[in-house]
Amino acid sequence: MDSEQRRKRKRSYRPYSRAQYLSVRSLILWLSFLVFLLFLSTDRLPIRTVSFKPVLGVSTLSLLSSNSIHDSINNRFHLWPLRVEERVLFPDHVLLMVSNKIKQTDALDCVYYKEVLNASVEGDVRAQPVISIDEYDEFRWIARCPLPPSNYSATIDLRRRGDAVAARGRTLPRDNQTVPSWERMAYAAVLDGNTTVVFVKGLNLRPHRVSDHSFFRCQFGLGNWEKEEEGFALVTEAVATAQEVVRCLLPRSIRKNPEKAQGIRVTVFNDRVQGNRKAMTSVRIRNHRSLGQRRNRRMYRDYVPMPSVARIYNPRARSYEQRRNQNKYELCACTMLWNQASSLREWIMYHAWLGVERWFIYDNNSDDGIQEVTEELNQQDYNVSRHNWPWIKTQEAGFSHCALRARNECRWVGFFDVDEFFYFPHDHRHGLLGQNSLRSLVANFSSSETIAEIRTSCHSFGPSGLSLHPLQGVTVGYTCRLQSPERHKSIVRPDLLNTTLLNVVHHFRLREGYRYLNLPESTAIINHYKYQVWETFRAKFFRRVATYVVDWQENQNTGSKDRAPGLGTEAIEPPNWRLQFCEVWDTGLRDLVLANFADPATGSLLWERPRL
Repeated sequence: MDSEQRRKRKRSYRPYSRAQYLSVRSLILWLSFLVFLLFLSTDRLPIRTVSFKPVLGVSTLSLLSSNSIHDSINNRFHLWPLRVEERVLFPDHVLLMVSNKIKQTDALDCVYYKEVLNASVEGDVRAQPVISIDEYDEFRWIARCPLPPSNYSATIDLRRRGDAVAARGRTLPRDNQTVPSWERMAYAAVLDGNTTVVFVKGLNLRPHRVSDHSFFRCQFGLGNWEKEEEGFALVTEAVATAQEVVRCLLPRSIRKNPEKAQGIRVTVFNDRVQGNRKAMTSVRIRNHRSLGQRRNRRMYRDYVPMPSVARIYNPRARSYEQRRNQNKYELCACTMLWNQASSLREWIMYHAWLGVERWFIYDNNSDDGIQEVTEELNQQDYNVSRHNWPWIKTQEAGFSHCALRARNECRWVGFFDVDEFFYFPHDHRHGLLGQNSLRSLVANFSSSETIAEIRTSCHSFGPSGLSLHPLQGVTVGYTCRLQSPERHKSIVRPDLLNTTLLNVVHHFRLREGYRYLNLPESTAIINHYKYQVWETFRAKFFRRVATYVVDWQENQNTGSKDRAPGLGTEAIEPPNWRLQFCEVWDTGLRDLVLANFADPATGSLLWERPRL
């Protein structure tokens, strides 16, 4: 009898205990939300409570963590241990985003945990040296780790070398161990007026076309949504969408206080399957786990946002501080590269002579010492900024991102590669000095009410009989090319681009009412040193940075102009490679370079390293 009464008492107290817990928890959540609103503004916002079916087993992939203040303190005082905020799985490594500042000299190890319920057995934890560490943005540093060993999780941690690695009973949930892939995620965000431009991989939108933006929403939030059953979010509509770019309105209060948007997390979701899309700003969504019973799932609208590592970046804040007492640069240049540090000096020094004043280098995972090269160029007053861009096959999105960054500093921005060199044959033939020719050309159109883009045709040069990379650089070494030009590259006015920022690498879509200008070949041409000696050229087989260009090792689209004619899918040197792609001997740019860049005493060119 006593036993039966005790059981009844226990059953009668359980509901009370549960209700009490939910009451306290709900109060804490609402208080946190009110603090967030006070932080932004007192205006009304489209607000809803949300929860997600977790996509990741990594709690740090929340969209806006309530630990932001703590993170800021950690960043300022460089406290240990290192805090890994996000992890992203790439084909050949795992990218870790760390909230602490990391010194380049720090010796760090990647720590791996076995994919078991409890890693508590000797040998369940392993460590390997990091591949590289680098600064990413104002908030985070990145570390690249080798892929995990077999049967080990990609949920990798970082530690200082020499620290003990002990099995610590870490629990890895069996149903949620997936680190997000680079192929499907929101990876960057930029503040642009009263909108945010979000860069997203995996939307599968049609290339080179504007898409229907009405199906997309952006989500700005507070709370650890991967861990909590419920959290708070602000949702706004998309106003433009193309390729990997989604532009959304800012929530009204953030719009009135744009400086407070810096660092806020954002993601994108597709509401295509829902009937009444307008209601998404106020509907309540819960995690399936919080509903308890399967039948209750039909009561709530369910969606899964893109995994996100994107935090809003405000380019105006930095550029305004740098340029507030100066005019904009007339001409800037932007490029994306991978392991081309050896070509950078020649490209920058030559085009600086033509009038380029500012450089934006998007580094796509180089490991050939490019940071040292850019630092050396800055010491020589070449005004180069290197932006770490770890997102592979995103060249079009990277150029859109660069256009936003450069707009507040530059009237014109050229988008071209480090093996492409502008040349003015008319000036050279008539004995005119070519210095500042490119800047003078674009300045003639800076006040134009119709011209927003200048296109220049490209001549493709071959190996020119060489078997080794020319010591004096590509402009002097390669002198034989194909007869007809291939494609073109553009210089644009970044403030006159279409709101979608749509581009196909070679040119952008312009704002309504503006057009492009094709330069005659007699005025200007680009020497594209596309088919270099085999040892240099073969690198193209292993990495193509453009989003919609197939890697050459894949047996797809083999007739594309991006590929070299006659090559297969393997990096095997064809017979007589050094003699191919040679129809016209063209020494015009070589002669100009030797006349203007060679030291009269030694004959060495400006960009040449001292020979040992």
